[in-house]
Amino acid sequence: MSYLNYSAEQLRGFDNAHHLHPFTDHDELRASGVRIVTNAAGNYIFDSDGKRILDGMAGLWCVNVGYGREELAQAAYKQMRELAYYNTFFKTTHGPVALLAKRIAELAPSHLNQVFFGASGSESNDTAIRSVRHYWALKGKPEKQIIISRNDSYHGSTIAAVSMGGMGAMHSQLGPHLPGFTHVMAPYDFELANPEETRAEFGLRAARAVEEAIVEAGPENVAAFVGEPIQGAGGVKIPPETYWPEIQRICRKHDVLLMLDEVITGFGRTGEWFACQSMDIEPDTITVAKAITSGYQPLSAVIVSDEIADTLAQGGEYYHGYTYSGHPVACAVALENLDIIAREGLIERVREDTGPYLTQHLADVLSDHPLVGEVRGFGLLAAIEIVKDVTTRERFTPAGHAASVVRDRSIEAGFMMRAVGETMILSPPLTWTRETIEEAAAIVKQALDEAAEVLR
Repeated sequence: MSYLNYSAEQLRGFDNAHHLHPFTDHDELRASGVRIVTNAAGNYIFDSDGKRILDGMAGLWCVNVGYGREELAQAAYKQMRELAYYNTFFKTTHGPVALLAKRIAELAPSHLNQVFFGASGSESNDTAIRSVRHYWALKGKPEKQIIISRNDSYHGSTIAAVSMGGMGAMHSQLGPHLPGFTHVMAPYDFELANPEETRAEFGLRAARAVEEAIVEAGPENVAAFVGEPIQGAGGVKIPPETYWPEIQRICRKHDVLLMLDEVITGFGRTGEWFACQSMDIEPDTITVAKAITSGYQPLSAVIVSDEIADTLAQGGEYYHGYTYSGHPVACAVALENLDIIAREGLIERVREDTGPYLTQHLADVLSDHPLVGEVRGFGLLAAIEIVKDVTTRERFTPAGHAASVVRDRSIEAGFMMRAVGETMILSPPLTWTRETIEEAAAIVKQALDEAAEVLR
């Protein structure tokens, strides 16, 4: 049965009647109707009304090499013909997963050389949680269970990942919070810095909130601190340069592992293969997903340090895994995707050209707009703070409404970006050029102008 045999209206009806969407107000969605995305090419998506939309979110932070890549379709097709599926239980492996594990180890920092695969970032963050807790148990310190995270962090949607994350709205729907997780302030100086406090000073204060939590819980009870190098779904919160070095010092001082969630920042977004390389962070684990295949197949992984891997290997059978751990088709697509990123020099482009230009051009075009309190960026990640008063940074009420107005005007004008709270966020494909950036900035300015008329 092909969806091509049905009209757009029929498909909308089926969707409304049967499809529960992620992160959605379904009453509102069913009242307004869904947008049917029919195809995509390069940096653009197209809907059933024939509308072309420049994608400023790389799908959902993942389509790093852009849409319509024939090489990735062929990689999937060829692997499906040879070996569509087999598991990596039963002392078995296959070519794509072995080669991909090797490739990831070569790209990662030199002390991280072993990889555990999953199908989503949520799964792999669950794996990271279990791995660090099991590691400490094998080291004779089973009481080291607590994982410290941050407010507004996002680590996935499973019960464990939501508990580890710092999204209050998600916690409110979780029911009883899983034990063993605690949260501290985010490194978000736009809202949290004290008057007269420099950005560098704020970075140190935000890091020391982690140390305070470690001391309060007792270092003997704390397994790890976890953080996204740049908080993505929480609003592209970019920490001051003083933050991560202090975090690293604190973790080492108290014998606490450092877990990085690079589900968003991994594979080129910050101008290196991993953000930890851009920011000079030495993690014990790195969680990746999304751009590992540019979203063409579901795949995720946890890359672990040699110390953790060796300890787990000596601890007997590890009772953990997923049906699709190391799926051969997903791994084959990932290998080709990483080849494209390297072959086309996309990481170098982000680091040396489009990354700096995105932040600078957005600032040049938008910084004096009456709705814009701040423009910030790192690599091909950017955020625009929406305010009612640029001097006092007063927000509009109700919370989230103003940014939603900007988002809706932007999409209508042909540019897809996301609203998180009162922050507009961008995470485009790495295939963007300066011309694409200029096209996006012009549409964002138009959307802001239209939103200002509505909001004022």
